[in-house]
This record gives sequence, structure tokens and C-alpha cells, in this order.
Amino acid sequence: MLSMVSKTVSQHIINYISTSSGSRRLLLQNFHDLDLPGTKEETALLEHYRALGLLFKRCTLLLPTKERLKYIHKILSEVSCFKFSGCSVPLQCLGLSCYGMFLQTLTAGWDELECHRVYNFLCELTNLSRKMQTVVCNKPGSARKLELRVRLFCRNVLLDHWTHRSDSAFWLTRILKPWPMVNQARLLYIIFGPTSPHDGQVIWQEMIEGPTDESSLKGLANAIKLLYDTGAKGWTADDVISLVDELSVVPREWLLENNARLLILSGNNICFTFMASKAVNGRAVELARLVVFLALVCEKELYCMDWTVRMMQKVCKVFSTAAERKSFLQSIANAFACVTMEMLQPVMSGDRDDDDRGFLNLFHLLHAQANFHKEVLYLTMNAISS
Repeated sequence: MLSMVSKTVSQHIINYISTSSGSRRLLLQNFHDLDLPGTKEETALLEHYRALGLLFKRCTLLLPTKERLKYIHKILSEVSCFKFSGCSVPLQCLGLSCYGMFLQTLTAGWDELECHRVYNFLCELTNLSRKMQTVVCNKPGSARKLELRVRLFCRNVLLDHWTHRSDSAFWLTRILKPWPMVNQARLLYIIFGPTSPHDGQVIWQEMIEGPTDESSLKGLANAIKLLYDTGAKGWTADDVISLVDELSVVPREWLLENNARLLILSGNNICFTFMASKAVNGRAVELARLVVFLALVCEKELYCMDWTVRMMQKVCKVFSTAAERKSFLQSIANAFACVTMEMLQPVMSGDRDDDDRGFLNLFHLLHAQANFHKEVLYLTMNAISS
């Protein structure tokens, strides 16, 4: 409040911040002396940097954006944990989160042009674009520590502290849009994909080696919804669907069950648009297999099978002729048979996992098929009776 009394008082406060006693008092650096996440100490530290962001916002109010950023950088450069690679134990450090909270408070309410300048300033400061280029152009996992640093910086500094989804979408767009679609998908996986609970590094084989769970896909699904639902500037529905398609081959083609799970978590609109795109582009056989795995995920997770049948019914309307619709429905029946045989083969040959995962998957598929066809019969009978 004092900083807004007059220009003279504001200048006194700026001068005080620059002194050693001001720095010691304001730039708290106990980023590692914390217990579990969400504790009072962690909350208090984040709140301190939120308040500090507000102080700097008010003190530098009369300066042009470029000068504001230079001054703030000069002050904050004393804190090593605010730097891209400044902390030797980044997973146990709250430094980047505090920096992110500070920046979020500082830039809240700024127009897009000013926020563009902030992003460009941070990129120049950290050489972020070059680091991103390294992780998206090299073989996945060949620079694991750098992948982790990119993830932590993007999440903790740029994305995680915004209250409004539209703000998060703006910053995610800044991160992704300079790159071609294939690199956007790779970056999305690095920032939101599954990580090891031991060292925090990205698990590249998670979607390829076997069925995964909701927790491994939730971050990716939320990021996709963010771009689709907020109508983020620079993104059309086709752009988001293309990104989902590209994501499903990072680093190689995913198991279709994982793809189906991602679509379910991404919500009805994205799931339908993705499926309709395949229908329009003559990929009915591929679409039919996807329907089978949507049913399988619904069975495993105890979701309502009625949802899968109604989604199939909605997609049927995308086909322009009755013959195409009939062919699609036949493809679904064939796909159930083919996938059943694929799962049955290793079970019959005695090539069973230690945890009987293959047998359990077959068990779930047979129940999924039964429940799927039960819902189709209900739908048919209801249509006849009405």
C-alpha cells in the first residue's frame, strides 16, 4: 500500500529492496527446508512470493515493460533456485514454484502483447527455446535430465499457478505454437506425460508396453481439454485433434487401449470430434477397433457402457450413406472378434504373465463385448417399442 502513496515513496521502497537487508527480508530462500507438499510452511512461502509479486507490480507500475523486467531480473538473479538449472535437487525444491507464483501475480491483468514480451524475455534469459529444441529433436530419453528441467520450468513457472483456464491456455500456446505439430506432441508429453515416482523423469515407454492407468494420462487429457475447451487463440478444433493424433505415436504408436483411455478422459466433445474425423477420412476399420477399446476401458473402469454405444450411434450419423453405416457396424463386430483372437492366442499358447494380465484383459474384453451388445439390444428394443 505504501508503494502507491507517491512516486517518491515508491522509489524509497525500490531502493530498500536493493539493499542487503531488504533482500534478506524479502527474498526468502528456505525452498528445501519443507516437509510434505501442501504443508503450512509451503503454503506460507508461496503466499509470501505472491505478495512480493504484488509489491513489485506496484513499485514498477510507471516503468515500461522492458525496464520492469530488467529491474526484476536484476533483483531476483540473486536467487539461484529461480534459475533454469540453478538447483541441484529440483524435485525437492520449491524455488521454481515460488518464482512462478511471483510472475503470475506480477503479470495478472497485463495484455497479451506485454505477456508475449515476458515470455520472450524468459526464453532469452534461460535459453529455453534452444533447450526445447534439444529435447524435441533428439531421441526420446537421450537427455533425461534436460527433459525434467524443461518440464519443471514450464509447469512450475509458466503454467500451474493461474486461476483462469484461459490464462493457462495462453501460456501453453506460447510454449507449443512455435514448433511443428510433431514437436508440439513431443513437448506436450514431456510437460504433462507420466513420470517416474523415483527420479521424476519422463517414462517414454509407458503407453507402448502395456495398458496404463488414469493417473498417467490425466495431465495430458487436461492439457488437451485446456486447448479445446477454452477456444485458445491460434487453435482450431482440427488443430487439437491433429495434436491428439500425433500424440498417440509419441515416441511410437501407443496401445489402442491407452489411446481410448486418453479420449475418454479428454471428454465427450474431443472424443466425438476425433472419431468423426476418422469417419470422414475413410478410416472406418481403424475406428471400429477404437470402439472395441473404448468398450474395454469402460468395462475395466466400471464406466457406463451406454456411453460407448451412444458415442458409436452418434459417429454412425457422420457417415453419409446407409451402406457406409452398415459397413462400419460390421467392422465393429469383426473388430471384437479379431481383438478377442489376438488376446486369446497367448493365453492358449501358455505364454502367460506372472500376474495373469493377459488372461484378465481377455476376461474384461469378453464382459465388455457382452455388455456392449446388451446396450445395443436395449437401444434397438426401445426404438421398436417407440
